[in-house]
Amino acid sequence: MIVLGYRFEPKLWAVFVTALFVIIFIELGKWQLSRADEKNARHELLELYAKQPAVTLPNTLIRLEDFQYREVEVQGEFISEHTIYLDNKTHQGRAGYHVITPLKVLNSELLVVINRGWIATGNDRSVLPYVSEIDGVVKISGLVVAPELRTLNLSEMVTAGKVWDNFNLMRYQEVTGKVIQPLMVLQRNHMEDGLIRDWDRPGSGADKNLGYAVQWFLLAATAIIIFIVLNVKRKNSKSE
Repeated sequence: MIVLGYRFEPKLWAVFVTALFVIIFIELGKWQLSRADEKNARHELLELYAKQPAVTLPNTLIRLEDFQYREVEVQGEFISEHTIYLDNKTHQGRAGYHVITPLKVLNSELLVVINRGWIATGNDRSVLPYVSEIDGVVKISGLVVAPELRTLNLSEMVTAGKVWDNFNLMRYQEVTGKVIQPLMVLQRNHMEDGLIRDWDRPGSGADKNLGYAVQWFLLAATAIIIFIVLNVKRKNSKSE
């Protein structure tokens, strides 16, 4: 094909390879857009629940999907012997732990995992910071989140089995020997235990996915431009 003195005669294999990469880049961009939509929908749900009153967490087994991002209240007694310290958590630039204690739900054998808040590490990391035990029946209010929490594995150190790099619900259920609700509650109400409960309000995180989508679409456009540039040649009038 000759247009305005330029010849465009790409090889069949070049057409195939370019089309393949363009399709891949476009599909990856569309996937990132769908992820952004999912995150926006989740954030809108969280904002909606934040305006609603807290609901009482049942004393029977529930599904995480029915309560995730909801403000809940639950009554019971802390089982302090199963308290663990989730490592590598920071607050205002200081290193520390999240203190996690199971709550035995009132009038039930079920446990609920309560993330009670943050506490700083001491100068000697082999000695865990002291956390006051709360006795008797208490009412906890807080935000329901998924129980699987991932942190960086900065150290292999474990102190008397109390320091965990990552929280795993199945592993924790084995340790306690009890059935645990499939969720975690980020405690919000105040208690005299010295813990800081300054939970960040998460954004949707969709901007990152939108940025990735733009990058994939730009790669698709770049592939097309490179294909055209490499396969367009000026017509040689002498040879004609």
